[in-house]
Amino acid sequence: MDLKKVERVYSAYASVYDHTFGKVFQQSRESAVRGLPIEPGHRVLEVGVGTGEALPLYPSCCEVLGIDFSDGMLEHARRRVQEHRLNHVTLKKMDAGNMDLPDNHYDIVMAAYVVTAVPDYRSVVDEMIRVCKPGGRIIMLNHFSNGNKMIAAVEKWISPLCKHIGFRTDLALHTVLEGTCLMVVSKKKVNPLRFWHLVECVNKKNGHQPVFANGFALNGHS
Repeated sequence: MDLKKVERVYSAYASVYDHTFGKVFQQSRESAVRGLPIEPGHRVLEVGVGTGEALPLYPSCCEVLGIDFSDGMLEHARRRVQEHRLNHVTLKKMDAGNMDLPDNHYDIVMAAYVVTAVPDYRSVVDEMIRVCKPGGRIIMLNHFSNGNKMIAAVEKWISPLCKHIGFRTDLALHTVLEGTCLMVVSKKKVNPLRFWHLVECVNKKNGHQPVFANGFALNGHS
């Protein structure tokens, strides 16, 4: 699964995405965004913004940048931004594994259904860590392979088939996080079918120790 193939696949989906995959994923996506403790002035990066279904959910008190590598997806996202007059939202075409963005810039980085849909998940995770502030939050909404050996075997078996439609099923969360400075502070299953996980991590780079209040890790601030 190379980057050009991913772009072709998702651009082909773009015109029907909201009525197919979008409907399946929307409830989980809404749950993820509504649960973010966004404060006035926060900078939020949404990696793999797709058609921008979640963009109207972000409060206007924050700055949002949505990136995607698919021209087709971004075309639909731009229409949504215009229709909803989302003046706090900017969209850019960008490779998530090689972001043209500054270090330590974002308070929150959101990646919904991304890490299993890219050719090199390690580069994407490393880039999210780089652009996120120390103490900032990185949120991943994704399917991760099940610890159950029988289910894991099925996931591994069907993964080559799933790659042809743009994602893989055999990636485990511990594999994604191994060797990184991310600390998981929350993990829960979300709809549909409790098949997806919403994982909240704190970026502990540069030795940052998160401070907790009311059960949440507070973001680093500039």
